[in-house]
Amino acid sequence: MSEPDPSNIRARRLVFAITWLSYASYYLCRKQLSVTKSRLVDVFNFDLSTLAAIDTGYLAAYALGQFASGLCVDALGPRRVIGVGMMAAGAATAAFGLGSTTATFAIAFTLNGLFQSTGWPGTVKAITPWFRPAERGKVMAVWSTSYQVGGIAATAVATWLLTHHGWRSTFVVPAAFTALMGGLVLWQLPATTPARIKLHAPSLAAFASVDVWILGSSYFCLKLIRYSLLFWLPLYLHKGLDYDEGTAGYVSVFFEIGGIVGALVAGTVSDRFAGRRGPVVAIMSLGLAAALVSYKLTGASSIVANCAGLALVGFMLFGPDTVVSGAAAQDLGGSDGVGAAAGVINGVGSFGGVAQGFLTAYIAKRWGWPRLFDLFIALAVGSAVILVGYSVREHTRARDRKLR
Repeated sequence: MSEPDPSNIRARRLVFAITWLSYASYYLCRKQLSVTKSRLVDVFNFDLSTLAAIDTGYLAAYALGQFASGLCVDALGPRRVIGVGMMAAGAATAAFGLGSTTATFAIAFTLNGLFQSTGWPGTVKAITPWFRPAERGKVMAVWSTSYQVGGIAATAVATWLLTHHGWRSTFVVPAAFTALMGGLVLWQLPATTPARIKLHAPSLAAFASVDVWILGSSYFCLKLIRYSLLFWLPLYLHKGLDYDEGTAGYVSVFFEIGGIVGALVAGTVSDRFAGRRGPVVAIMSLGLAAALVSYKLTGASSIVANCAGLALVGFMLFGPDTVVSGAAAQDLGGSDGVGAAAGVINGVGSFGGVAQGFLTAYIAKRWGWPRLFDLFIALAVGSAVILVGYSVREHTRARDRKLR
């Protein structure tokens, strides 16, 4: 078992391709519920509170699982954790599609969240040693299109399956593909971690890093916004703006289309500032607040305005989202502790996803959808303030290194 060699172009490309495809495939087992919510309301007479409870179970398991998955990845290696996690996520998703009771749906989706938590720490850990620190921003920006393209593909596939083959097919068919991708990871992803199980000291040190928790706090704000839009946008477009199910599903994709461009810009620019990632993501978080204000005021005027507004929101959101959870986590965790660092940042952020599970439904039901966008605007400003603080600490660290 050889150590990763960043000069080995063939191996770099193989690791990049497999981890990109695997993380994109995770999303095939995430997006079905957001697309099928309106259908489930009609078939099972669910209200928003029931759907929110199912969401919350998934997100709580996903958030808590991040911390354990980060440690497991550093100890066992990413190949085992990703491969088994994908297969298990596929099984849980298929169980949801075959179920017919609220309890079955809740248990299956909660287990899916637990198994999905293996994805981010595992793939970030797998790719980190193959690329040099000076290129992390750009590499991770391109690599992070995995969850944007994966989200787009998952939404489009789920929408097509829903309209042509019924809601159960939106769960069962993608589940089979995700499980197969897990097998590919076990077969082809290079193993770079020693076979014997051990916990690395740097992995545990990530839990004590102030900067890791600061980034996690900003990611809480960003992820609450992102998951609210990912989980509820098709329903908002259908119920709030009277789009039909198909149109609502396809229009929601523009959020992630804009996100692809935003991630590429943020990652590339942060590399050019000698790894100073804080100022870039702080500015984009402020831009996110402005984009949300614009969408709230103009999004309902036409489909074109809605698509453009969602693309701008996605651009400003996915830029800092990608850098905070990717390149910045790699910078802080190093090669040994990156699994734990990514797990902590994504884990804390995922509690924002947990919060949206009940906040979104409660606010939309009690005060209407416009008030929900007011919350998003406040969270974007909060994220920017936190990231300004991180930028100051980042500047201080860079200055101290020069003085040594």
